[in-house]
Amino acid sequence: MNLKPAVAIALIALTALSGCSRRATDEPAAAQSKGAATEVRLGYFPNVTHAAALIGVEKGLFAKELGSTKLTTQTFNAGPDEVNALLGESLDIAYIGSGPAINAYAKSKGEAVKLISGATSGGAQLVVKPEINSVEDLKGKTVATPQLANTQDVALKKYLAGQNLTGQVTVQNVENAQTLDLFKKGDIQGAWLPEPWSSRVVAEAGAKVLLDEKTLWEGGQFPTTVIIVRTKFLQEHPETVEAVLKGHVAAVDWAKGNADDAKKTVNAALEKLTSKKLGDKILDAAWQNIELTTDAQAKTFPQLAKDAVTAGVATEAANVAGYADFTLLNKVLQAQGKPQVQAAGLDKK
Repeated sequence: MNLKPAVAIALIALTALSGCSRRATDEPAAAQSKGAATEVRLGYFPNVTHAAALIGVEKGLFAKELGSTKLTTQTFNAGPDEVNALLGESLDIAYIGSGPAINAYAKSKGEAVKLISGATSGGAQLVVKPEINSVEDLKGKTVATPQLANTQDVALKKYLAGQNLTGQVTVQNVENAQTLDLFKKGDIQGAWLPEPWSSRVVAEAGAKVLLDEKTLWEGGQFPTTVIIVRTKFLQEHPETVEAVLKGHVAAVDWAKGNADDAKKTVNAALEKLTSKKLGDKILDAAWQNIELTTDAQAKTFPQLAKDAVTAGVATEAANVAGYADFTLLNKVLQAQGKPQVQAAGLDKK
């Protein structure tokens, strides 16, 4: 007679367990840590604004921290191509402009990538023909940016919109090296470019700086280059991501303490990647316009997301809540007695 209650209790327990099991399978499980990765694929640009990456690779700072993990590198000319590589899982970690970084997060509905560090502040300028003395003079002219929806493309189009010049200036998307040639030929009259290209166009094509982007931001601080990682790679190989961040912090510190040697190292890396080194005057000018940093200026990201809409390259502002994860970066910084980087609320959804 006591069997029926026991059976009933057992059935209730089994039902509860099966219900838990169904709920667990309905929810996407977070990837589990698998220890150090066999290989990490790192992307960056052959630009002065990606100096920390160039130094980290050239000086072996990443390799030193990675140990037995193989470092494979790939260079890009603009952020959207790098985003495609990340979302296509042919790249793990990327030094990238803030605009494409936000786009990667938006395209994956906040799932595929995480913002894990800053890399460079400043280093983008609007350079123009000598006869252009104001933004109004750009009416009817052609101005180049590196690629549609890249960081400088958004910045230019947002600026033009603020000056009520949308549709009155032709924006042409051209690779940086081709922009220099087109400027020399007179086919374009301006360009919004990252360093060293803005300084090269000034030095080699007779342009002048009409606007330095840092003048548009509070304190002159804005994230030209940041570091993002595939979320799955971060979950599966946190110690590898931490090793890359250690190399990044080491590169930033070394560059700040050894400016002359850092410039030489960056120039050597650029020569390897582009078969052309920069002249000393160009390199000096470019170097003065940037600040290497681990701070991603997270507080600017909501505004940057809105800027993409103002620029006409996005239909709605990306929701950047939950984008930042500075856990590993701050662990590295804290261990070295350095101030931690603030997420400004971007670490919470």
